[in-house]
Amino acid sequence: MTTPADSDTEAARLRETMATALAEDGVLADPGWRQAVATVPRHRFVPGFFLPRDKPDGQGLTVWEPVTAESDHDRWLAATYSNTTLITQFDGDDVDWTNPAVRHGGSPTSSSTLPSLVLRMWADADVREGHTVLEIGTGTGYSTALACQRLGSGGLTSIEIDDRRLQTAAGALSGCGYAPTLAVADRLYGYWPEAPFDRIVAACSFRAVPPALTAQTRPGGKILLTLSGWLYGYARVLLTVAADGTAQGPLLGGTISFMSARTHAAPAFGNPAHWAAELPETARRARHGPQWLSAATEEAFHLRFLAQSTIPNTQMTYVGKTLHLVDVVTGSAATLTPHENDDGGWTVRESGPVRLWERIEHLLDTYQAAGRPGPETFTLRVHEGGQHLQHPHLPPLPLPQP
Repeated sequence: MTTPADSDTEAARLRETMATALAEDGVLADPGWRQAVATVPRHRFVPGFFLPRDKPDGQGLTVWEPVTAESDHDRWLAATYSNTTLITQFDGDDVDWTNPAVRHGGSPTSSSTLPSLVLRMWADADVREGHTVLEIGTGTGYSTALACQRLGSGGLTSIEIDDRRLQTAAGALSGCGYAPTLAVADRLYGYWPEAPFDRIVAACSFRAVPPALTAQTRPGGKILLTLSGWLYGYARVLLTVAADGTAQGPLLGGTISFMSARTHAAPAFGNPAHWAAELPETARRARHGPQWLSAATEEAFHLRFLAQSTIPNTQMTYVGKTLHLVDVVTGSAATLTPHENDDGGWTVRESGPVRLWERIEHLLDTYQAAGRPGPETFTLRVHEGGQHLQHPHLPPLPLPQP
């Protein structure tokens, strides 16, 4: 039988192993952050989580198995101290970890983010001792604990929209001796009572930069957040806020994604067949196929983000080999169907006030003409007139209204 003392000893060994591996991977260049990883007991923040089975169920849905210390102690502890994101909630549903059930499919709504990404976020935001920091998205509290261990609790504020998640995280943080300022608050509005901040770091994604965040940042302060959209394109941006309230900064590289702030999540759009039934019979040959957006490549990941500036209210889904584009705001729709002779070509049908795929084709034309620029070549500017992605060889791309 595993005793609490045995568990703590094994956890300490696994923490040190994880810290060493992250250091060897170049994630822990700062000895202070390495010490934090080796010290903070992640297992105190994740009494249970879900891990995916190797194969989907009969309907193609991912099967998520609950893992707890009671059900499989060794697997629970090993996963906890791996560089893995641990899903702790689906669809906003509370989990009874004394008797959790297997889940089929579902949308993750809370997790303990993989440690390497947590550390990368804190490092990219250039968080230092003495800074006042707002963390958006407390989640399980593990990221908060790392920051408390490295920087101290005094200047750290962490907010969470889910009061039950925050209550659990608060108990774990207190039990480990950390005392940051915690509050239940909507991520879109930051936290005015503790503003202004030197740094704001968001562990969720937004369709555009919430104005409250720039307003709550000191001149010269920085905001690190992930931008996303309904095509599931993502980009991280590091903004520096000026004295006049404007902000500007580069997109960062990589293919990192975060769960959307709940009020920025994509709406349900119904049955794709219903939308397709309203399309005209007339069709044309596509100049570009959907693989530009749907391929499992870093370029497609980047292009989905750029496409969201062109058709910001559009979602896409495949039914068989046909790609459906649906815009619930304007009522526009499009389908792309591969040619029957399998020559690599695609047929487009479009309806509504916005020609969705035509706009994508125009974006792809200008993108190719500009030399297929990567995310690091773009700058985001937040100003009174809106929010625009800027590139020397492309027209400004607007983000959706926040």
